[in-house]
Amino acid sequence: MSNPLSKLSRPLQKLRRPLKAAEKAANTVTFGATDAIGKIVRIVPRSRNTELMLLLFALGLNIYELIQIQLSVIQVMRSDVWQFFLPPAIGALAIHLLLRLRASEADPLLLPLTVALNGLGISEIYRLDLAKEHLTNPSLFAGKQVVWTCIAMAAAMLVIYFVKSHLFLRRFIYISMVLGVALLLSPALPIIGKTINGARLWIGIGGFTFQPGELAKIALTIFFAGYLVSRRESLSIVGRRVLGVQLPRARELGPILVVWVASLGVLVFERDLGTSLLYFGLFLVMIYVATGRAIYVATGLGMFLTGALVAGRFMSYVSGRVNAWLDPLNPANYNAFGGSYQLAQGNFGLAHGSLLGSGLGGGLPQLVPLAESDFIFSSLGEELGLAGVFVLLLTYLLLVSRGLRIGFTHNDDFSKLLATGLSFVLALQTFIVVGGVTRVVPLTGLTTPFLAAGGSSLLANWIIVGLLLRISDSAGGNQRTVTL
Repeated sequence: MSNPLSKLSRPLQKLRRPLKAAEKAANTVTFGATDAIGKIVRIVPRSRNTELMLLLFALGLNIYELIQIQLSVIQVMRSDVWQFFLPPAIGALAIHLLLRLRASEADPLLLPLTVALNGLGISEIYRLDLAKEHLTNPSLFAGKQVVWTCIAMAAAMLVIYFVKSHLFLRRFIYISMVLGVALLLSPALPIIGKTINGARLWIGIGGFTFQPGELAKIALTIFFAGYLVSRRESLSIVGRRVLGVQLPRARELGPILVVWVASLGVLVFERDLGTSLLYFGLFLVMIYVATGRAIYVATGLGMFLTGALVAGRFMSYVSGRVNAWLDPLNPANYNAFGGSYQLAQGNFGLAHGSLLGSGLGGGLPQLVPLAESDFIFSSLGEELGLAGVFVLLLTYLLLVSRGLRIGFTHNDDFSKLLATGLSFVLALQTFIVVGGVTRVVPLTGLTTPFLAAGGSSLLANWIIVGLLLRISDSAGGNQRTVTL
């Protein structure tokens, strides 16, 4: 007699087979969907979304600054505000889109910080232009600054798009040295060299003038990075020991002497203390980062100070700058041609700004000569106050710290030195300019990065940002965690 339960088990087993198949199919779909979601999460550049939010915030600040300036200076909002906002804003968003497509792992803070500084500079230059509109044939700079901003942004985009890897620059280290020195000394040449405001820093072809020293700092940074990587061992441990100090061989010191002579050449023939200090300081920092030996810094500072003291003794240009720095209110310095009048007026403006400033458009920065270029920092200090100056300096500090972080997260020495050098260029140039305006160091002819009017500086500094973005993207998943 057959068991009735066994008869029921057969159809149940048949029913269980399609259920197992359905369960297997469901698991396959679930795992497939989970894997697809994981891939999507990895593909979507979350850092780019952060960058977009910060970029929109920076652009919001820029349009607010322009509107505030119009309402404060001319008490009405004009439609021309958009011509000073839209072109840079479109350029910034275009760079962001390019980064999403070509460099999705690039640092997300560099672009918003740079756009915020650049936009603030355009706003303050526009404010100074409004103060001169009533004059006959005034020299207006805001429109030119917008054009140069768009050109500089396009140059940064070209760097990001065409430079697939910055490591190929190592092939051209000596070409970079020759190019950098040639650009640095080209204003001293007859015919094309131009003297403006007492300094011979420009070359002129027809009605077009350009400051080649701004591009020279990029070429020389590439040379320093490549040369120091290839000669690190020789500069660190090879050579004779004198008085307990390991000295490198004479042939390893050749490029150092070339840079020293070129720096003094800028000081003597181009009458520019700031550029000379910038390039020699850049080399000293990079050689210290490469070798870790303070002897190079001490020797380099000694060489530079010796040259500067000799120049101050025999060159009235250098001694005049030092005298104006030490005693700007002395009538002899204040009333002298190229004396301390500009410096004193800038300090009066900073004092007028007090703690919170007079507000954008509420001060009198137009009283300072060259307020849109050499002294734009004092113009902003007057209208933003000490609190605004601190925020401005913190923005520069954050920009430089991100650049240094990019260098420290790379595994190869060339990337470390290149990113460190490019970041230090921005830091040292900012220090020299701000220090000159606030009388920490003697006044020089350098311009504040991204803020001051001038196409040469703007173009070079945006190229630096483009290179830093490319370097940060190339680190990719090999980045180490670094806290700054």
